[in-house]
Amino acid sequence: MIVLPEKVRKWSKKNSVTRNFYVTDIGLYPKAHRHLRKRKKGASEFIFIYCTEGEGWLKIEDTKCQVLPNHFFIIPKNTEHSYGASENTPWSIYWIHFDGLVAENLYTRYYSICNWCNVIPFSNERVQLFNQIYEIFKSNYIAPQMEYGNILGLNFISSFIFNEIDQTVNFHNKNNLVDTIVDFLIENLDKPLKSNEIAEEFNFSPSYLFALFKKSTGYSLIQFFNLKKVQKACEYLNYTELSIKEISHRVGFQDPLYFSRLFKKYMGSSPRSYKKDQHN
Repeated sequence: MIVLPEKVRKWSKKNSVTRNFYVTDIGLYPKAHRHLRKRKKGASEFIFIYCTEGEGWLKIEDTKCQVLPNHFFIIPKNTEHSYGASENTPWSIYWIHFDGLVAENLYTRYYSICNWCNVIPFSNERVQLFNQIYEIFKSNYIAPQMEYGNILGLNFISSFIFNEIDQTVNFHNKNNLVDTIVDFLIENLDKPLKSNEIAEEFNFSPSYLFALFKKSTGYSLIQFFNLKKVQKACEYLNYTELSIKEISHRVGFQDPLYFSRLFKKYMGSSPRSYKKDQHN
């Protein structure tokens, strides 16, 4: 285990990069025979625990649950709790104490999505990430490395809390209708397609398709289409010497003035100002 010095904790709390999230303690207990912790007043930080093998138990205030392999949980700060390993098959756990400005909100999000002990598929990448974080905090306390270690720590814990979303984003079936529409729109950025034309392309009623797309992306079809056009225009402004009129035509707008107004709506500056800022 590594308990970070008080000086480092105070630095992390004030540092502009780490003050939102910082690790105070980190460790691994393999096959932790007779491991037991009881804190009547709780801990002054949030506690993340991930069990990879064996068994244990967790009690927060008056509620108790069994902890099995691939379970993880977060204990809120300043809350009475206790936990321990099974006598017959003691657990192996990875654990992190953390705090920071976003820690409370992160815990709230965890509890709203996950509730108590939660099962997560084993991932060797997570274990490797934990080991990387551990090595960073073990080696020295130079500012850039501390900042990087804490950023990785937030990434590590977030990968548990938002696992279902992460799996959806990275591994869901690309035949999903919304994904297919997105791919279609990106492939046709040079065309001035209208909403009804897009709906006809997929043989769905416009009302159904528009509602589904808005729910999945937060944008209407045309808003999203225009956003992707503007993002493509940003590429042209950054990496080519095309004129604004030429770029406007390449992203499906025959009227450069309308294109410029739309660009400013999404990017906060005109295409000309954007290009100037990028090359200064």
